[in-house]
Amino acid sequence: MDLYPLQFDPIFKEKLWGGSKIRDILGKDFSPLTNCGETWEMSGVKGNLSKVSSGHLAGKTLPELIDLYKGDLVGNTVYDTYGNEFPLLIKFIDAAQDLSVQVHPNDQLAKERHGSLGKTEMWYVFQADEGSTLITGFNREMTRESYLDYFHQGRLMEILNKEEVSPGDTFFIPAGRIHTIGKGLLLAEIQQTSDITYRIHDFDRTDAEGNKRELHTIEALDAIDYQFKPDYKTSYESQINSPVSLVKSPYFETNLLHCDKEIVRDHSDKDSFVIYICVEGEGEMIVSGSTTNFCMGNAILLPQTLKKVTLQTNFSFKMLETYAP
Repeated sequence: MDLYPLQFDPIFKEKLWGGSKIRDILGKDFSPLTNCGETWEMSGVKGNLSKVSSGHLAGKTLPELIDLYKGDLVGNTVYDTYGNEFPLLIKFIDAAQDLSVQVHPNDQLAKERHGSLGKTEMWYVFQADEGSTLITGFNREMTRESYLDYFHQGRLMEILNKEEVSPGDTFFIPAGRIHTIGKGLLLAEIQQTSDITYRIHDFDRTDAEGNKRELHTIEALDAIDYQFKPDYKTSYESQINSPVSLVKSPYFETNLLHCDKEIVRDHSDKDSFVIYICVEGEGEMIVSGSTTNFCMGNAILLPQTLKKVTLQTNFSFKMLETYAP
């Protein structure tokens, strides 16, 4: 059976800190949940497997597709490395409250402790309430010992780097970098396929039953990268109708496409799938004569065998274009 651009049924996640923007801004109905903190648009995480939403492959999960098509879907290099495990997880996140201060382990630590991949990720902010902030990294030189001193004194927030955030801001979060998403932000997240989080601080919040969430103070110590960086936000020059590189990492590379006219993308040089995530506007994707409409909040998986894609719009769009290096 021929491959085609694939879309998946979203997996909705109710969260203590979730809100209503997934429904109100992205138009995704998450009922009967009372809120939605995350929608997983493309997931190969066990227990949360994305299923194709339309076409002759409707109902098949990502691992089933990879098992069926192998390198034709994901690329031979990707298949040789990951087998039937899809290497990336695509989410939209709505933070109506601050998320916990947290960190993710790298591949080595995650494999030793959990038999899992680590979690390197990136964020692209496409809606931000006025005054919204996030935390990424430290605001001064740190060591494990100095970190523990501040932590045990209840002064953790003093040493964390807080950033004011606007739409279009991009942050790369390698495994080991302490971080949290602040309230009022709606963002797209691209990450390794991993659901391992070490929660460091949760603002003493309780759930509906009055229980605090578990903290992972000791586990986090070996995972944290204590290095200080003078600048954590990705710097890029916006361009119209030409791809702009946002992230290049060992796990994924991501470009931003901001277009107000037709653009043709040729992926003949890649041995990888390509994922398109619409973060603004709308348009049509034309591949091998078939047309797929997209708008803000859509994520589309382009199989490796489909090399050339035409993106059209009557107005304009912004798309994240991501793939395995």
